[in-house]
Amino acid sequence: MTIVTPFLLDSGQHAETARPSAAAHLSDAQIEELGRELDALRESVIATRGAKDAAYIRRVIATQRSLELAGRATLLLAKHKPAWVAGTGMLTIAKILENMEIGHNVLHGQWDWMRDPDIHSTTWEWDFVTPSRAWQHTHNDLHHTWTNVVGKDRDVGYTILRMDEDQEWTPRNLGNPIYNALLAPVFEWGIAIYDLELDEYREGRKSKAELVQGLKAFGAKFLKQAAKDYVATPAAAMLAGSGKQALAATLTANAARNVWAHAVIFCGHFPAGADTFTEEQIEGETRGDWYVRQMIGSANISGSKLMHLMTGNLSFQIEHHLFPDLPSNRYAEVAVKVREICARYELPYTTGPLPKQVASAWAKVFRLALP
Repeated sequence: MTIVTPFLLDSGQHAETARPSAAAHLSDAQIEELGRELDALRESVIATRGAKDAAYIRRVIATQRSLELAGRATLLLAKHKPAWVAGTGMLTIAKILENMEIGHNVLHGQWDWMRDPDIHSTTWEWDFVTPSRAWQHTHNDLHHTWTNVVGKDRDVGYTILRMDEDQEWTPRNLGNPIYNALLAPVFEWGIAIYDLELDEYREGRKSKAELVQGLKAFGAKFLKQAAKDYVATPAAAMLAGSGKQALAATLTANAARNVWAHAVIFCGHFPAGADTFTEEQIEGETRGDWYVRQMIGSANISGSKLMHLMTGNLSFQIEHHLFPDLPSNRYAEVAVKVREICARYELPYTTGPLPKQVASAWAKVFRLALP
């Protein structure tokens, strides 16, 4: 499922709206030119996709599967502490790679151009308890379309947290830090429940039939995940007297993966410097305006190549939101040009090391717990 950017007006047809303060200095002509530059950048990557990119994703998938197989095999001897640590570590890394660099990006259609049915957005089912199709709807279709628009982007707080001043404060928001701390180790479950859109059903915007269909898909996915992690692996380990230890290991691997995914994802739009928008600000939004909103509404994480790999290249969140269907291994080269464009148009380019970005996102969680 490839995201289609919903530009409401063609370039040059910008309605008179109040742009965000970070972009208020730009004229319609400048916004239009910026849009053309980013379109050209996207086309330059599309024109050069090829064997090197295909080899990259196949190599990552092979590495991930080898790590998972080795991790589960090692856990057969999990009653021995070294085997428990090694098996849990390999399984954790395998799950992070599958979710971040493989699953998330495959489901964005980044590799659909390969025409490989095994690495395609319409066939991939990832190692996450939420079904791929449900996530594609809430993430690809909604979040990437209405990024950081309060009232339209449901990812602003995930219907649990207050993450923007424009969200009305209620006494339950005092629990913001507690909710977030509890969410981190069970993040995949929080996302699965979020993807059911229970609030949409309660408010009459989602039919009972749609909810039942979603619940059935969620139930089937839960059974598949539970059978693999909490039945098959511990049962096999039980033959070597390591059943309980293997079960503890798979629970630990999932929790560690969840904490990592939660940290990376919260760094994408919540640190200081990432802007939010009102519905009025996006009325008559042109192609260039949409690009600007993605740039100033997102935040990057600086770091090493290994860190970028383990974040699924979501450390290049700005570039990902500009071009969600480009291969993730190309974001590093794209980032150099995007940063130059931001500097030339005097637009902020928010980035920082992981500890700083995580701390900034958590500071917002605490700050917005109060009126």
